[in-house]
Amino acid sequence: MTQLDLKKELLPLKQQLEHRIVSFLKNEHSMEEDVHLDVDNTIGSKMGIPLLAKEEHMLFLIALAPHIQPSFFDDVIQKALPQAGDFPQLGGVRGKQFRGFLPTGETALFILAGDHLQNRFEVQELFSEDHFFAKKRILWLENAPNGEPKMSGKIMLSQEYLDLLTLGKISKPKFGLNFPAQRIETSLLWKDLVLSKDTTNQVKDLENWIQHGDTILNEFGLKGRVKPGYRVLFYGPPGTGKTLAATLLGKYTGKDVYKIDLSMVVSKFIGETEKNLASLFAQAENKDWILFFDEADALFGKRTNVRDAHDKYANQEVSYLLQRVEAYNGLVILASNFKNNIDEAFLRRFQSIIYFPLPQKEERLRLWNQTLPKALKIANDVDIHSIATKYQLTGASVVNVVQQICLEHLASGSPKLTQKNFVDAIKKEFGKEGKML
Repeated sequence: MTQLDLKKELLPLKQQLEHRIVSFLKNEHSMEEDVHLDVDNTIGSKMGIPLLAKEEHMLFLIALAPHIQPSFFDDVIQKALPQAGDFPQLGGVRGKQFRGFLPTGETALFILAGDHLQNRFEVQELFSEDHFFAKKRILWLENAPNGEPKMSGKIMLSQEYLDLLTLGKISKPKFGLNFPAQRIETSLLWKDLVLSKDTTNQVKDLENWIQHGDTILNEFGLKGRVKPGYRVLFYGPPGTGKTLAATLLGKYTGKDVYKIDLSMVVSKFIGETEKNLASLFAQAENKDWILFFDEADALFGKRTNVRDAHDKYANQEVSYLLQRVEAYNGLVILASNFKNNIDEAFLRRFQSIIYFPLPQKEERLRLWNQTLPKALKIANDVDIHSIATKYQLTGASVVNVVQQICLEHLASGSPKLTQKNFVDAIKKEFGKEGKML
């Protein structure tokens, strides 16, 4: 759909708004019927909605208008009103940077219902949490300032659906304060993830749930008995493959994986953490994303005994997070170094708890063999088997060591890598972790 087509789609809204203003000025807004509108379902079809009712279609146009034609409302109002002045019945606000008219819930009430009280109540239902506009996060009302009517909040339109209509595709959300999560990807394959057999089997069970979860809920009739979504804890030492496992799950099931930046979510200000989480989960809802909370202790840690107001609100944050995680209909992965750091209320609600242990010598040998570049020339005195047996390194540490010896090899110009090159690089890696050879 081109931009010109979208402007044409706004014509029914223009006619209805002009009709409503003229009727109001003639004091006929209580009796006169709405103008007949020829409304098709082009927009609904574009968004994947089989059939939009007339009121739903018009409400979407109200939300869409400022994004397509910034002066739309101002042009109609200035033409219809005999003189400039405030017109509170129409609602609307001005933005901080956008200087045009931004519609509010009151704008929708005026255009769609006039002053007909029962019709106004029916229009308000279009903003309810039970309506598919809210469930699919298509459009919603911004919270009004304290003490002001609910319908004075701005009508917010999903950027994803706006992109779908204007660009023909849904753009990926941008990392920032309004979306504190980054999409993570990998070029690696399942064979590159070296885990114990038990851990591998449990990770594969997650892949099975992602692929067949909808069938279990809907076709097998467990939807009313099983809560939506799936919650799992990955725990174990750093560098053992927790992040890579999450990323590969997304890669092989066609799901986007978003790693939440907890430093941008957790706030020292009361209520801000909940607000940040609410925004994150609202944007993720119905997107079928995998949410990955690394170092989850910062958010999902054990609740404390209440000694002061700070403890009270910290516990409220954990309780709120528990509710949001349980309500999310996708896969939520928490990663922590220690299982005991996670609040027991979360542990009871996890469908799966997967331990990522330090790799054993057979797994370490696989890691070395898979990570060492084939182009490297290695001296005869190098015994990879003995290195794997002697030095307890994680997969991430092996990658660091290989990178180090590759750099040294290139810098020195030596024809072959020796055992000493390996041992020196391992010593440096251990030093970073505060360990001794």
